[in-house]
Amino acid sequence: MTEDMVPVHPDERMNFRCGSENTCFNACCRDLNQTLTPYDILRLKRHLKMSSQEFIRTYTSLHHGPESGLPILTFKSNPETGHACPFVTARGCSVYEDRPASCRMYPLARAVSRSRDTGQINEFFARIEEEHCKGACSISKKTVREWLDEQNVETHNIQNDKLMQLIHLKNTMLPGRLDGAQSDIFYLALYDLDEFRTRIFDAGLIADLDIPAGFLEQVKANDEALLDFGIQWIKYMLFGIELSLGCQNGA
Repeated sequence: MTEDMVPVHPDERMNFRCGSENTCFNACCRDLNQTLTPYDILRLKRHLKMSSQEFIRTYTSLHHGPESGLPILTFKSNPETGHACPFVTARGCSVYEDRPASCRMYPLARAVSRSRDTGQINEFFARIEEEHCKGACSISKKTVREWLDEQNVETHNIQNDKLMQLIHLKNTMLPGRLDGAQSDIFYLALYDLDEFRTRIFDAGLIADLDIPAGFLEQVKANDEALLDFGIQWIKYMLFGIELSLGCQNGA
């Protein structure tokens, strides 16, 4: 936690409301350096009815972690708009139903820890205090937990926790910087989902793997199932972990 974050309990009441009545409305959508998770991109490209390649090319910039070599996608910076989110309008967010997890969480930050014995994930929250944000001046009777439920952020957190587990596995089993081919595997299976699907079904990417037809039908028809399989495929390709071919989430 940084100095501008104050720990909060899920059952603690939180005064906060974001809306056009606030003088700071849309201020948090400007001067951005916002990282997008694979699930963020999945939701946004589907909302906009674009392929993953079209969305990535139009709206994002690709970076690589200086120490890890992991691919990182951020919104493309545009100084002419004050580095604003490409989807912010005078009336607010134009992709609100499928906005990224970090937008849903604000003004909260979330950290997690996993029990080594049970595998259970424990959540910790903190309130981000920024001078420009006036939302805290609004009176609310909602608890942190109730506010998070209202933002419909749980599905994003579940999906993003899978990414964090994958990165932890990478740092444990393959510490240091990924080479170009290894980084490409991460990028393809996590971010460029439509190209990943094409290579699976049209280019024989996994032809040497014994995968049941029913499982492949789930992966072909459902983006969330494809993303889950992509995480497994990365584990198999880079760490030699066998595929688990049960029912996929989201199918």
